[in-house]
Amino acid sequence: MIKTYVFFLIAILALAAIAPAAADSLWAQGPGYNLCADLRAKNVGDLVTVLVIEETTSTQQAATTYDKDFDHGNAAGVGSFLGLIPALNFQSAQSGSTTGQTTLTSNLATKLTATVTNVMPNGNLEISGERMMETNGEKQSMKLVATVRPRDISPDNTVASTFLADIKCSYTGKGAIGDRQKEGVISKILKFIF
Repeated sequence: MIKTYVFFLIAILALAAIAPAAADSLWAQGPGYNLCADLRAKNVGDLVTVLVIEETTSTQQAATTYDKDFDHGNAAGVGSFLGLIPALNFQSAQSGSTTGQTTLTSNLATKLTATVTNVMPNGNLEISGERMMETNGEKQSMKLVATVRPRDISPDNTVASTFLADIKCSYTGKGAIGDRQKEGVISKILKFIF
């Protein structure tokens, strides 16, 4: 019996001497982290990723046809003064047609992370973002300003550009390649003259 008490006493002391084990969470934790939280942008300063997928095609056609005939003459012998003028007949005809067509197609597909700059009274978010890349002397800059409804932002905090309102998006490039795409001065002068 005494052996049993001694055994239990040694077991209790051994367990008390062992350092407590630490258990880590399987989920990432941090300040303000909540497993069930909605991570979509909703406050000023929050970020939202815009999937810019724009495709525009514009076609304009025009056709014009015209015909014009002109016939004028005077009858000699009418009145004392006009009798002195020999008979005069004048005829002319003009006709022509013109056709023209202009087609413009542009495609843009990229991603841009924007910052919420204002929360409107109705809950819509005003967002603004800018990205500038430089590769081998070629600078490419993209700016975006728009308004988005919070319900259009997907759970992964992205929104397609087709869901944005009042969107102003510019994509410009500058460098050796971009400079070669510009029209020359002589071409501009000839186009102006002709």
